Amino acid sequence: MNPLRESELVETRRHFFGRTATGIGSAALASLVNPDLFANTSSSSAATGGLDGLPHFAPRAKRVIYLFMSGAPSQLDMWDYKPKMQDWFDKDLPESVRNGQRITTMTSKQSRFPIAPSMFKFNQHGQNGTWISEILPHTAGVIDELAVIKTVNTEAINHDPAITYIQTGSQLPGKPSAGAWLSYGLGSMNENLPNFVVLHSTVNGGFGGQALYARLWGAGFLSTRHQGVSLRSNGDPVLYLSNPSGMSQSMRRRMLDELAALNQERYAAVGDPEIQSRIAQYEMAYRMQTSVPELTDISDESESVLEMYGPDVKTPGTFAANCLLARRLAERNVRFTQVFIRQWDQHGNLPNDIRRQCGIIDQPCAALIRDLKQRGMLDDTLVIWGGEFGRTIYCQGKLTKTNYGRDHHPRCYTKWMAGGGIQPGIVYGETDDFSYNVTDKPAHIHDLNATILHCLGVDHERLTYRHQGRDFRLTDVHGNVIQDLLA
Repeated sequence: MNPLRESELVETRRHFFGRTATGIGSAALASLVNPDLFANTSSSSAATGGLDGLPHFAPRAKRVIYLFMSGAPSQLDMWDYKPKMQDWFDKDLPESVRNGQRITTMTSKQSRFPIAPSMFKFNQHGQNGTWISEILPHTAGVIDELAVIKTVNTEAINHDPAITYIQTGSQLPGKPSAGAWLSYGLGSMNENLPNFVVLHSTVNGGFGGQALYARLWGAGFLSTRHQGVSLRSNGDPVLYLSNPSGMSQSMRRRMLDELAALNQERYAAVGDPEIQSRIAQYEMAYRMQTSVPELTDISDESESVLEMYGPDVKTPGTFAANCLLARRLAERNVRFTQVFIRQWDQHGNLPNDIRRQCGIIDQPCAALIRDLKQRGMLDDTLVIWGGEFGRTIYCQGKLTKTNYGRDHHPRCYTKWMAGGGIQPGIVYGETDDFSYNVTDKPAHIHDLNATILHCLGVDHERLTYRHQGRDFRLTDVHGNVIQDLLA
């Protein structure tokens, strides 16, 4: 709600409370401090908060796990099999294929654009005979659960606007992220953990790659209570979550009670809705002091489950550990979990780098799908995999039979989705022989986001927020639900 409008309403409330019993404010505060005294007896899976009338229709998914490969993995070397390109090695990309498309400054000065066929072998897997690269053997084993989308496309050609675009529906910073929109519209299914959690995966002990800014999981012009909460892999999972030396839990409780009362007085005076967000966030932080350590303690996981995720699963912060943590968050009904892993920006030395990256993510991705399915959770958990754009068929830099690089390519690339209302075991869309242009069934990122919202029971055209005189939504003024992807 607009803060000015909120302030006008508070004036009315203040006069109302002045003419009635003062105990109402205390009751409202008590409901924040101890919601069990006032809450109904519905199960923990029932949403609290959110907008009236949502979901718009029966959802197939309750929650989302988004595995984001920051830096843009090469669809040509993983998913988009182009055997004819073997005969085109080191030949120039025809101008009729490029057709005037703008390219980045990293290759625009090249004298030619030599074709670099993938050096990896592809084989068919699953009942549908889906072509998958040899560097994804574990993912190939769960291909019958996936919907592979080969025709995702975007207008953005550089990393930051492209990541901002797919996360928020706009290339310009400042808009709410997808997780924030879902938190705002659907509310929370868990009182003890954030509605939107972000996990950052280390590679060889560090992060590297393109920088990821907090606005990518931010709330934009929505209340800050809807922004993603990043869990850390070292020390406290959330900064300042633990009480400092000398601060007991009872002392923390008394401090929060007094602080909430002061904030309530301030809210009654000025009507700033962010004050209510602050109260709610303090209370969430208090509850997280117990829930987060329990969440991150994987000692209760069986050895068979740990082995399924691979040898890195016991190292906090790794992609494997974060995939397991994502499943544990889903079990606790966290609405939206985003797992980032960087270092997919492979302009040179691509064969070695992509083999290494796939070695990190392949087994955990497959394990997550299997783990969710064996627990009966895949049907109502939507899993998404992919990056911000694709890679070019032509080589950046020096081309040899065993080494090449690829530049950014927004016209077509591959993502996959699974579970939560998505049709399993299909391939959607086709690209040309060069994996350069879409030839059938394009899937713009607005269409992708519209489909994600649809799986959660949300009409993307009706989930809006009025800001600066116009209604905003995740899909801007675009987007169509991709019906062929729905189960």
